[in-house]
Amino acid sequence: GRIVWVSGPAVRADGMSDAKMYETVTVGDAKLVGEVIRLTGDVAFIQVYESTSGLKPGEPVVGTGNPLSVFLGPGIIGQIYDGIQRPLKELSKISGSYIGRGITTTPVDLTKNYHFVPTVSTGDEVSAGSILGTVKETDLIEHSIMVPPYHKVARLQIL
Repeated sequence: GRIVWVSGPAVRADGMSDAKMYETVTVGDAKLVGEVIRLTGDVAFIQVYESTSGLKPGEPVVGTGNPLSVFLGPGIIGQIYDGIQRPLKELSKISGSYIGRGITTTPVDLTKNYHFVPTVSTGDEVSAGSILGTVKETDLIEHSIMVPPYHKVARLQIL
């Protein structure tokens, strides 16, 4: 789609016939993070979660195909995030004291390894919400690793 109107954090874009309600979108050349909050035909009304200053009609709007969501799991304890789960410590390394527009980074260090303790075995039947195992992040915090929602019942092939 393309931006047709900007007013504060609100953006209207046309050509968005494939968009879904609550879908995360990137807005403008700076790829600002936004969320579809209303659809009328092929026009999407978008809430942008960063400053929209400088955005102008004609700039692209691209859907991600995913709803706005946050990461939950090992690595979040001890982090400080902004409103769209960007870790402030990592952002300051990239852009200094002020968060630059359109800057993204992973919410946790994806290179860090954690010890996984399985609670199921190969061949066990699992489905949405089944706990596959646990990961201890601190002495007090243990994360359950679960089968994602909407997965059908299946036998575990490999662990």
